[in-house]
Amino acid sequence: MSTFNRSKSVNQRSLGVGTPRSASFGSPRVKLNSVSRWFRWLVVIGAFLPFSIAIAGGYFYLLPSLTQAFQGFGNSNDSTKECNLFDGNWVFDDSYPLYNASECPFAEQGFNCLGNGRRDEDYLRWRWKPKSCDIPRFNVHDILEGLRNKRVVFVGDSMSRTQWESLICLLMTGVEDKNSVYEVNNHNITKRIRFLGVRFNSFNFTVEFFRSVFLVQHVWMPRHVPRRVRSTLKLDKLDDISNRWVNSDILIFNSGHWWVPGKLFETGCYFQVANTVKLGMSIPVAFRMALDTWASWVEKMIDTNRTRVFFRTYEPSHWSDQSNRLCNETDRPMSETGGKDRSLFSDTIMEVVKNLTVPVTVLNVTAMSAFRSDAHVGKWNGNPSIPDCSHWCLPGVPDMWNEIILSYLLSQS
Repeated sequence: MSTFNRSKSVNQRSLGVGTPRSASFGSPRVKLNSVSRWFRWLVVIGAFLPFSIAIAGGYFYLLPSLTQAFQGFGNSNDSTKECNLFDGNWVFDDSYPLYNASECPFAEQGFNCLGNGRRDEDYLRWRWKPKSCDIPRFNVHDILEGLRNKRVVFVGDSMSRTQWESLICLLMTGVEDKNSVYEVNNHNITKRIRFLGVRFNSFNFTVEFFRSVFLVQHVWMPRHVPRRVRSTLKLDKLDDISNRWVNSDILIFNSGHWWVPGKLFETGCYFQVANTVKLGMSIPVAFRMALDTWASWVEKMIDTNRTRVFFRTYEPSHWSDQSNRLCNETDRPMSETGGKDRSLFSDTIMEVVKNLTVPVTVLNVTAMSAFRSDAHVGKWNGNPSIPDCSHWCLPGVPDMWNEIILSYLLSQS
């Protein structure tokens, strides 16, 4: 990818080496000129040798740490990762949060927990720290310059929309003219709209969101099916808006939260392959087929020389019961994940990406998010009677996902 290049100016001094004076004594003059030339070369080499040694020393000193810092990314087929950026813990950091949701017009009010009455603020001040390296500090000016003339696209469910909002709010902290940032169709941020796009006019780039909760096509009332079938997911057909995801520079997918009986079978939605409805197909099998369809589409349609593709894994909820009516609200991150650090959906994503023939980066946020039972919207969503232990407060956990993506992109410059 041609972006995220940092220009560095190096001031170089030209060395002027004078010619030694010599008397004219016939044939010995030739020898003196030869010695003079060798002397000049020795002076030049002597002048640059310490500089070269210093540069080489700095290179070999810094390279291991830089390599280690970004080793957790790249093609997921690489099994020799020195540093797993997703193996770590949350540390308290007073330099967080990185923005104020009340000052960001693109953060949904329902995700602005502080603005909705939450009194404790500690949940805003946790930073993810990998065990063996550090994630570079967020530098908004470098990022804005790196995104100039680019197109960033998020595809997925409401968790993807939250991450989209988070990125916009992070970037807006570096924009002087806030009015130069606007939604391209003047839409309000809502889950009912399939496309939302925010343009950063001063830098000529957009950050877009496409609502595609299953990634594959969802169609209504197929012919000649049992009455209980009201709609189907065509597991062998990617979403009909997928042509709009092409020609992006950064493409970030997620899926998983809608692949549950309550969103599928209980609403009359079943699976379909070609012209056949698969009434007995399980959700894990269907999810794998859908991801295989997605993978084939990426290999066929995406120019990975231009487009950097990410797939973010499933992030766990923290409900207190199976009915999703009681929210397990805590004041601090949990010390243990409570078994939420693994997910069948996440495992499937990593398995499918591992078999791809093109580079796709898996953002394995499942374990790191499992600790953050304190960071969900909970009762601070503007409607306390309907708690929410699935979505995240902003600022919060999605900011860290974006910091990881951005640091990865900078490392690839």
